[in-house]
Amino acid sequence: MQKAFGKKRVLLMFLLPAFIIYTGFVVVSIIWAGYYSFFDWSGVGEKLFVGLKNYIDLLTADGVFGSTVWHTLIYTVINVLIQVFGGLLFAILLSRMKKGRVTLQTLYYIPVVISSVAICQIFTKLLSVTPTGIVNQVLSFFDPSLKLMEWISNPNISLYVTAFVEAYKYLGLYMVIFYAALIGVPSELGEAAKIDGANTFQTYWYVKVPYIKPVIIANCLLVLNGSLRSFEFSYLLTHGGPGNASELMTTYMYKQAFSSMRYGYGSAVAIMIVIICLVVGLAFRRLTREGDD
Repeated sequence: MQKAFGKKRVLLMFLLPAFIIYTGFVVVSIIWAGYYSFFDWSGVGEKLFVGLKNYIDLLTADGVFGSTVWHTLIYTVINVLIQVFGGLLFAILLSRMKKGRVTLQTLYYIPVVISSVAICQIFTKLLSVTPTGIVNQVLSFFDPSLKLMEWISNPNISLYVTAFVEAYKYLGLYMVIFYAALIGVPSELGEAAKIDGANTFQTYWYVKVPYIKPVIIANCLLVLNGSLRSFEFSYLLTHGGPGNASELMTTYMYKQAFSSMRYGYGSAVAIMIVIICLVVGLAFRRLTREGDD
């Protein structure tokens, strides 16, 4: 009994600081945002209580918010595909390499440690039209008209470009996680598959990848959570533009609260972001749990 109590006390000692910080910076902030969302307030001066008006306007009269939800979902799907499944593919390729593995692993991981501001500046220069960036310069060799191709300011593709830049930055992180999971797969499983006549593709598809399924699910959940709350890449690259073509829920919240000085309305957007993140996260966990059953 004393030993069990001692273990609980040690666990509590390690968990308590993180719990206090999380409560202070996340839970309390959400509660205050919920409180402010019931007011018409500019952030300074007197607050005017309006009840649910901000939420009603947000869900019925604000067409821009609906488009930002759609944009965020597209943005999230792109990030999941590139970061999770792209990271898994690169991890598999690394696990098959005999030479140069550490060098390539380091090169793939470098974008993770570079700041988001620097990554956005690099891609702004790479995709520049005036002066011509490297991407357009290379494409012009195949088609001269592509020298003037707009990437960031093109409303048809700016959202996809923004999503790609974020996915590129964090691809190496999930590659390392998957690589660690793959090398942890017992070698006996692969040997048994080969004895049964499985080729390399079949060994990964039917044995190794299913073995690390919990890691895949955890990474999908991490990317979902991060992408639904993503802010900096859309804001730094396109400022949500042109127009609202690449506007995400978070950038829209920021503009409403701090640019338009509608702090109460921006708080309502923030609460909706929390609700959508919870709904998507819980739905994903339920789907994956049913798949396990």
